[in-house]
Amino acid sequence: MPFLDTDGVRLHYRTDGSPAAPCVVFSNSLGTDLSMWDAQAQALAAEHYVVRYDTRGHGQSTGSAGALDIARLGQEVIDLLDHLGVERAAFCGISMGGLTGQWLGIHAPQRLRKLVLANTAARIGSAEGWLARAQQVRQEGMDGVADGAASRWFTPYFIERESATVRRMVGRLREQDAAGYAACCEALAHADLRDEVARVSVPTMIVAGQHDPVTTLADGAWLRQQIPSAWLETVPASHISNIEADIKFTTLLRAFV
Repeated sequence: MPFLDTDGVRLHYRTDGSPAAPCVVFSNSLGTDLSMWDAQAQALAAEHYVVRYDTRGHGQSTGSAGALDIARLGQEVIDLLDHLGVERAAFCGISMGGLTGQWLGIHAPQRLRKLVLANTAARIGSAEGWLARAQQVRQEGMDGVADGAASRWFTPYFIERESATVRRMVGRLREQDAAGYAACCEALAHADLRDEVARVSVPTMIVAGQHDPVTTLADGAWLRQQIPSAWLETVPASHISNIEADIKFTTLLRAFV
């Protein structure tokens, strides 16, 4: 399994497709890992160089003892592109990964061809809420967060119809490193790009879930209004839309990148 050592962490990543093809990078949401992109990677790998990675503190990537912020998460994507010899890539991030994508669009547009911001916002939640969740998992572990994850991630219909998928994802959340998860919660507590996101100039597709209670349709519409090059697509899903509405999400993604 390939790893990149950067800034005191070991970043786990996976590549599919030819390195000579146009590159697409996928960034996971809080509490998940790179496997959440399996359907999209399979669909794109024939024509693209697909790069997925576990955000630090998630999956098989290690965490770090120091403070974490969205700039560090963005810089790790640049480090990974440098490591792979990729000059420019399309980037697709969901939720926390979407905040990482916004930071890249603001601070490293020369590394991007296109940008997909899925189920995200320039400010997700409140600092108080994220800090409380970080404290909870540091003290009690991941079970409390995992117990309520399904209803945040998916609609009741999907939970009933695809119960095996939901159980698998919640199980992975339960196994995440509590310290790594908490550090990302603390990064989200301080991540506020509302005053900067209008600087994103690369072609941008925003994807919003019609039933998302975490990052709402209104959040997606606000991003579309702020980013000059953006347009908004909606899918019939809750927060993890690339899994719940995988066919429509992948169709939109393939057409865009």
